[in-house]
Amino acid sequence: MRIRESTLTRIPVHLLLVLCLFLLTIIPPATQSVGRILPVDPALRALLSDADGSAFFSVIVQKAGPGSEAEALVESLGGQVLRTWTIIPAFLAELSAQSVEKLAASNLVRWISWNSPVLKQDSSKPELAVNSLASVYNGTIGATTAWNAGFKGSGIGVAVVDSGITPKPDLQASANTWYTRSRILANVTFGAALQSLSSSVNTATSDQFGHGTHIAGIIGSNGASSSGSYKGVAPEVNLINLRVADLNGRAYESDMVDALQWVYNNKQTHNIRVINISLNSATPQSYHTSPLNAALEILWFNGVVVVVSAGNNGGAPATGIVPGIMYPPANDPFVITVGASDDKGTTSTWDDIVTPFSAYGATEEGFQKPELVAPGAHIINLLASTDCTIALQHPEALVSSFLRLSGTSMSAGVVSGAVALLLQAHPEMNPDQVKWALMNSATPLRQSGAGAGILNVWSAINLTTWGTANTGITASKLLWTGTVPINWSSVNWGSVNWGSVNWGSVNWGSVNWGSVNWGSVAWGY
Repeated sequence: MRIRESTLTRIPVHLLLVLCLFLLTIIPPATQSVGRILPVDPALRALLSDADGSAFFSVIVQKAGPGSEAEALVESLGGQVLRTWTIIPAFLAELSAQSVEKLAASNLVRWISWNSPVLKQDSSKPELAVNSLASVYNGTIGATTAWNAGFKGSGIGVAVVDSGITPKPDLQASANTWYTRSRILANVTFGAALQSLSSSVNTATSDQFGHGTHIAGIIGSNGASSSGSYKGVAPEVNLINLRVADLNGRAYESDMVDALQWVYNNKQTHNIRVINISLNSATPQSYHTSPLNAALEILWFNGVVVVVSAGNNGGAPATGIVPGIMYPPANDPFVITVGASDDKGTTSTWDDIVTPFSAYGATEEGFQKPELVAPGAHIINLLASTDCTIALQHPEALVSSFLRLSGTSMSAGVVSGAVALLLQAHPEMNPDQVKWALMNSATPLRQSGAGAGILNVWSAINLTTWGTANTGITASKLLWTGTVPINWSSVNWGSVNWGSVNWGSVNWGSVNWGSVNWGSVAWGY
């Protein structure tokens, strides 16, 4: 559902309008008196230029060094440090517009960006299935054939960063015996979702909005409550429920980074091999400066396959969202960005098309997105509850006790489930190999925005050789040491060897940021 998030607390509503104008206008960068361009994201510059100097902003500050001097400077400027992270050298702060500019003028920071809202990527007008109400996408992508061969995602953990997951019989380990256990291995709430809850239920992780449960069902429902009609792609997969959005679907990038930090800390405990991100930032930003992209790349380099929705700003964009622009994290060249196809209610792919809403295009750095498409139109799966926000606002989306939605959110869930099947079949694969396999086994679809084509997981499982999709791609500048980019020409995933910089002592399972020299980076933004 295209939902425009409300502005941050203490930020006037009209500032979002300034942001929208920024997307159509060149904003001159703020500079110091000595002429150095301040390391401030253009969207934030637009907000600052229109704001009273005393207006407060929520910003993400990426540090230039491993110490705490930048945090101390924020406090001295009358601001407040709200959260710090170790997955990337950054922190969330709230401070005045005037203080943001003073902080940016310091050599203690590498980049400052607005703590942007994120948007769910499902359509506001759910579409009807063409031939029947039974879902056919599992047949379209080859998942049913994979099940028959014994691959149902068993043992693989998929983290769902969304609006929460409401426990359902379809998400239990068994539907046919007297003993059942939940396949939701962990439930954690972050940021906006946590703050919106009353003190009596401040640990609730169930889905009050309705988006996350639907995505979880697409990934891993066993079809227990639908006699198998609405199975997910990986019906035996384990799920990790990371709730970042409140009952209105509201979340911010800082909430996302909180969740990614949790995945980084707990991936081995729950064998988290896949993370599903069915939302996009409301603010365009280079992957070299986006803290969300940088954190996702860290997970990628640590063996977690990152699947993200392309966005719904295709032919009919939501208010303020520009067609042809890939918003973080869909613009990151490492991750698997997924567009939406329409299977037309048949398992055959001959009649499939790219949906009109599915976003595609070249990123700021020239990378073509998405990598592939997967069914994302008229997808029926789990309903969190009849009183969740989506059900109340869109009663036309209800199909008995299930929910029918369309969007690249749904397509990302399909691919996340497929990756779980592939990793069960080939647990030794690293994220680069998974991405290569999905792209090189896809069914070609000769349409703009289709990428390599339509997902075919059974073909991916049966590939006899694997390549590496991201060789030669430059990692986010936030992850560089000095001004030298990371060389991906000879990556050994068992012990990462960066080649062009001295990363010999770096263990990417437990990154020691204290040994990294961040001081010599020149930011020409």
